[in-house]
Amino acid sequence: MATRRTALGAGLGVLGATLTTGAALLPTALRHRAEGEPARAGTKAPARALTVSETDRFRVPMPVPPVLRPVSTRGGRDVYDITMRPAECEILPGVRTGVLTYNGSFPGPTIRARSGRPVVVRQRNRLTMPTSVHLHGAAVTQENDGDPMDTIAPGADRTYHYPNRQPHASLWYHDHAHHMEAEHVYRGLSGSYLLTDSVEQALPLPSGAYDVPVALRDVHIDGAGDLAFSMGDPERTTIVANGKAYPYFRVAARKYRFRLLNSSNIRAFDLRLSDGSDIIRIGSDGGLLPRPHTTDRIFLSSGERADVVIDFSRYPVGTEIVLENSAPPGDLAEIGQVLRFDVDRTAPDASRVPSVLRSLPRLPEPTGERAVKLTMAPPQAFMDDKVYDPGRIDAFVRYGASEVWTVVNANEVFPHNFHMHLVQFRILERDGRTPPPSDAGLKDTVNLMPGETVKLQATFDRYRGTYVYHCHMLDHSAMGMMATMKIA
Repeated sequence: MATRRTALGAGLGVLGATLTTGAALLPTALRHRAEGEPARAGTKAPARALTVSETDRFRVPMPVPPVLRPVSTRGGRDVYDITMRPAECEILPGVRTGVLTYNGSFPGPTIRARSGRPVVVRQRNRLTMPTSVHLHGAAVTQENDGDPMDTIAPGADRTYHYPNRQPHASLWYHDHAHHMEAEHVYRGLSGSYLLTDSVEQALPLPSGAYDVPVALRDVHIDGAGDLAFSMGDPERTTIVANGKAYPYFRVAARKYRFRLLNSSNIRAFDLRLSDGSDIIRIGSDGGLLPRPHTTDRIFLSSGERADVVIDFSRYPVGTEIVLENSAPPGDLAEIGQVLRFDVDRTAPDASRVPSVLRSLPRLPEPTGERAVKLTMAPPQAFMDDKVYDPGRIDAFVRYGASEVWTVVNANEVFPHNFHMHLVQFRILERDGRTPPPSDAGLKDTVNLMPGETVKLQATFDRYRGTYVYHCHMLDHSAMGMMATMKIA
């Protein structure tokens, strides 16, 4: 872990400094205040920042994002209405900050869906900039994928159809408009989409009020109370859980399931409980692991998810346990704490974590191989030495093929990660070694430290069409680290 933390700190620190000096060369995006005032992305952020001192932390409760109710359930499908609009919220206590939202919620409301039951989402863009909504981790047709160039104009509406013909998974939705995705997600355009099925529901895992989505991220709030945005900003050192900086969350002395989502632009989290107690990891991006994995740390790069179970019955009522982070950049006094769990009551608990959670299908014999190289020389970033061009097809994939992709982070300083649209994949190797238990399930995003190589296998038997793959450190993809594959 020391090597990983050193690499993260060095890479992100260099990135921030380089982008500040090279701001004029960056792709043009727009900076938004709540009222839609534009400014040039890459502008140096104000020097004075607002944050919460260590002595003033854990004064506000962590909210649970609202579960969105369908406006219609007729015809065997659930229909939702979502409006993208500016709003204000208190990320820091007593400070009103302008954000971009889905339905006025920061983060966006949670959609709970079921495999085999289609969902229709009618998105209304009431912002001043075009947007594109991507359901991250979902198998959907090309026209419903939220392609970076397939945008919703300001004032326009768009209907997305999600067939949910895939197993359970903790998915999430977010903006994907190219050159703007980094800033739009940073300012709030993201939310959870929790897909369940009969396999998951048959298990006696914590559920209902004891199944809690937690979106983690970082922010840089300037002296005026605004979200300061500059590409690769290393000053995003205020840690936020479900829209609140350093909140507390009251829990009963029993087991809880937490759906952890790293919704940061570039920050990774290396999470542990302050007393070093066990955390049971039960899932990742594509749903439950085959078997639970007991650990004391959870590492998540941008866009990755982890389903974990924490058993608070081991603590007496009155105990306070902090969820800590050790991944840079930033001083541990700022970034070392995430949220606090306050054990304030007892409660009955019939839940348990079975020794077997699911069966994954046997991987088919590979039908082909290809290699992908990730590199960055700020202010540009590259996929196979090319900057993203929406008019270019970078990979032609035969429909039905099952391919092994060798993904290489060729940078010696910068960390990256890798996300594929449409498919969930299986990780075969990390630097030639068997992957750790946390990589044993279905994945759609995988982290790569400087110089690291990951070998994965994906089967392209869902839909035909063009889809992107990219680094999900969104500041990197906005700088060009993205490519297009055509499945036919």
